[in-house]
Amino acid sequence: MYHAVWAFPCGQCVYHPPMQTYLVGGAVRDELLGLPPRERDWCVVGATPEEMVDLGYRPVGRNFPVFLHPETSEEYALARTERKTGTGYHGFVFNASPDVTIEEDLGRRDLTINAIAKDPEGGLIDPYGGVKDIKNRVLRHVSDAFVEDPVRILRAAKFAARFHSLGFRLADETVELMRDIVAAGEADALVPDRVWREAESALAGTSVPVFFETLRDCGALAVVFPEIDALFGVPQPERWHPEIDTGVHVLMVLEQATRLSKDVDVRFAALVHDLGKATTDKKALPRHPGHEKRSLKIIRRMCERLPVPNRCRDLALIAAEFHTHCHRAFELRDTTMLKVLERADAFRRPERFEKFLLACEADARGRKGLEDRDYVQADLMRAAFRAAAGVDAAAIAAQATPETIADAVRRSRAEAIHAARAEFAVQSPP
Repeated sequence: MYHAVWAFPCGQCVYHPPMQTYLVGGAVRDELLGLPPRERDWCVVGATPEEMVDLGYRPVGRNFPVFLHPETSEEYALARTERKTGTGYHGFVFNASPDVTIEEDLGRRDLTINAIAKDPEGGLIDPYGGVKDIKNRVLRHVSDAFVEDPVRILRAAKFAARFHSLGFRLADETVELMRDIVAAGEADALVPDRVWREAESALAGTSVPVFFETLRDCGALAVVFPEIDALFGVPQPERWHPEIDTGVHVLMVLEQATRLSKDVDVRFAALVHDLGKATTDKKALPRHPGHEKRSLKIIRRMCERLPVPNRCRDLALIAAEFHTHCHRAFELRDTTMLKVLERADAFRRPERFEKFLLACEADARGRKGLEDRDYVQADLMRAAFRAAAGVDAAAIAAQATPETIADAVRRSRAEAIHAARAEFAVQSPP
C-alpha cells in the first residue's frame, strides 16, 4: 500500500510556497503531438489536503491525495515523490508535502513523454527531455526508478502500440529495463485487474498487436498472458497457414480484427480463438484436430483469472468453437448451419452474431499473403440468418401442438436456410 509522509522542513512549521497548478501528463503530450487530449490531469504544488477541501475540491484518492475540481470534475493531484519499500507495485511510500516541486513530481513518472508539465502562462517544464523524445519519436524511461513498478511494463507496451503509427519506438535501454523487471520476478506481482485494464485499453487502441509483441520481447507475455505466449513456435499446415507459426498467425488475425472493427469484443475474440492449438498432441502436428473444444477450456480459465467482461468472454467462446464452421459455410448442411445460429444465440443477439462473423473474417485474412482475400462465407451466413429469422414462429406455434412447436420452427428455419443458400449460390457462387 501507499502511505503518506507529511514532511515539513521546519519541524511543526506549516509554511509552504504559494499554491501553483500545472497541466501534466497526457494532455501536454498530446497537445505537442497535435492530437486531441483524451482528458486533462493537473498537478498541484504547495498545497495540503485540508486547503484543497477548503477550496471546494472533492477528495477521491484512496492511497494518495487526488481531488476533483468543484466545477469541471477534472482530477487534481498533489505533487508527490515515491520511494520503493517492497515488492510489486504496492510496495511504495509517498511524500505529498507542500514543498515537493513540480520537477520532483515529474521525476516519478514512467516515460519522458509523460513527464512534461505546462504552467498557467503556457510555459513548459521539461526536466527529463520529453519534448526532444517526442520530436525524435522515442519512448524512454524517466529514470532507473522505472524498474520499481512492474505496471510500467504494461504501460510502456500500451504506449508503444498507441503511438506506433506515429513512428514511435521504445528506446533499447528501456526495453532492457523491462527485461530486468521480468527477470527479477517483479512482473509476477501484477494483479489480474491491472493486467486486464491495460490490455483492454490497448485492445481499444491502434496497432494493437504491438502491445503483445512488446510484452513478448521483454518476456512479460509468458507471465501475464501465458496462454498466448504458448502459441509461438507451434506449427500449422502450410497449405492453410503460409505463416506457419500459430503465434504469428494470431497476431495477424488481431491486426485484421483491428482493421475490421473498433470493438474490443471482436479484437479479444480474434486474439484467443486458437488458444487450443498450444495443447495439440505433438504427434498430430502440424494439424490441430479438436483445437476448437480445447480452446474453450483455456478461454474460460483465462477469463476466470482476469476480469474479462462477460460479453467479451462469450463472444470469444463462440468464435473459438465455431470459426471453422463459418470457414466451411458452403459445405455445411442446412441443419448444421442452423445449429451454429442457435448456439451463437443469433436470433436473440443478432448484433453479437455480426461480431462473430467479423472475428471469423479476421481469422480468414490473418494469414501470410491472404490479407485481402474475399470472405464470402460471412455473406452466406448472413443470408442464412436473415432467412431463418424471417420465419414466423408465432404462426407455426398456432398450428402445432406444444410438444411439436420447437421441431416445427426448426424445420421451417432449416427450409428457409436451404432456399437462401440456393439463391445465394446463383447470385454469388463460391
